Amino acid sequence: MAGSELTNIKSPRVKAARRLTKRAFRDRDRSFLAEGPQAVREALALDGVVTELFATAEAQTRHAEIVAAAAAAGVPLHRASGEVMAELAQTVTPQGLLAVCRFVHAPLETAVTEDSKLVAVLAHVRDPGNAGTVLRTADAAGADAVVFTDASVDPYNGKCVRASAGSLFHLPVVTGTPVARTVQRLKASGLRVLAADGAGTRTLDDVDLSGPTAWIFGNEAWGLPEEILGLADEVVRVPIYGGAESLNLATAAAVCLYASARSQRARPLSG
Repeated sequence: MAGSELTNIKSPRVKAARRLTKRAFRDRDRSFLAEGPQAVREALALDGVVTELFATAEAQTRHAEIVAAAAAAGVPLHRASGEVMAELAQTVTPQGLLAVCRFVHAPLETAVTEDSKLVAVLAHVRDPGNAGTVLRTADAAGADAVVFTDASVDPYNGKCVRASAGSLFHLPVVTGTPVARTVQRLKASGLRVLAADGAGTRTLDDVDLSGPTAWIFGNEAWGLPEEILGLADEVVRVPIYGGAESLNLATAAAVCLYASARSQRARPLSG
C-alpha cells in the first residue's frame, strides 16, 4: 500500500526516478520509465520487471485493476501528487501512472534462432517515435524479434516506450549490436536479409516473401548507407503508385512487415 503522498519534486525517491529520463542513468541503473496504463499493464504481465509504481490518487481509482496487479506482485506503490507526476512524466498531459522497470532486452543469440520467421532490424534509426512505432508494427505483424543496432536510438527512451504502446514487453528486443554481426546471425539462422531502400532495383511486388525474412530499415532522412546495403541479400523498394515522393520510415516498415507476414501465412485458395 502507498504511504503518505509524495509532494516534493526534490525528494530522493522522485529524483532517483526522474534521472531515468537520461540514457546514462538508464544504462547505469539498468532501469527505465514506462508511462501510462497500457505500458504499465503490459510491464506488470512480465514477472519481476516492474520495481516501483507511481500513481496519482485519481489514477489509483481509475485504474484500480492495475494497482491491484502491482500489489499482488509485491511492487511498491508511491502515491504522487499532480506536481510530482508532472515532474516524472515526459508528456504534456500525464496519465497518472508511471512504473520503474528493469531492462527487458534479450541477447541476439537467443532472440534470433533457426525458428525465427520474421525479424525487423533498425539501423541508424534516430527518431524514438518512429522506432517505437516500428516496434509496435513488428509486434502486430507477428515478428519474432526486433533488433536496435548500435547506431540506433535507445529503445528505453521515453518517447520510444510510449510509441511502442506496450509492444516493448511482448517480443524479444535486442539492443546495441553492430549491423554486420546482426546480419551474420540472421543469415546463420536461415533468414533471408532484405534491405528496404529506395535504391532497390526490385520492388516489394517482385520479391518472394514466403520464407523466413529479416528486414533492415534505415535512417529517416538518408536511408541505408552503401556498406549496409552490401550486407543484404537483396535491396527492395516499396512501390509508389501515386505522386508521393516516398513513404516515411514507420509506414514503409509497416508495408514491408505485413507483406512478409501475409506471404508467410498465405494458404492456397480452394476451388
